[in-house]
Amino acid sequence: MKQSVWLWQLVGFSFTSLFGTVLHFLYEWLGGKTWVVPFSGVNESTWEHMKLLFWPMLIFAIIQSFFFRDREDFLCVKLRGILLGLLLIPILFYTYNGVIGHSPDWVNIAIFFVSAAIAFLYETRLFNSEKLICRSPKIAVAILTLIALLFVIFTFITPEIGIFKDPLTGTYGI
Repeated sequence: MKQSVWLWQLVGFSFTSLFGTVLHFLYEWLGGKTWVVPFSGVNESTWEHMKLLFWPMLIFAIIQSFFFRDREDFLCVKLRGILLGLLLIPILFYTYNGVIGHSPDWVNIAIFFVSAAIAFLYETRLFNSEKLICRSPKIAVAILTLIALLFVIFTFITPEIGIFKDPLTGTYGI
């Protein structure tokens, strides 16, 4: 079982990396189509980069769930992994910017991949430890649904706070 978990997690990291990269450019490639806005990056804000990690990880978790039906802890593991990845993006970005003063594009790209890698490694560790007890998978689903809704809502109705600000244009949202 441990070997198949590693393989699944490697596929998940690869899927997230590839799909997240495509989502970064999809809005621009499709000429700013409204239907892609909830899923694709619409600017260079930290929030939009978090979205690039969330959707591929969520989609992969849905696919993976069909093969991990016997794991009672599956939803809790995936929730924790997704939350870790989402938290790492702003933590790494703002820490790096605070220390260095600016962030070159290659560092921003690396932050995305590092956050995804750590999230999937953490999930792998949880799957292999078999110590996590998922008391309420329904709560995990509710939290993931809430996060998805927030990514949609805040893309269209963007709060004017730092995490939503595009550092290149100084604008918020679309």
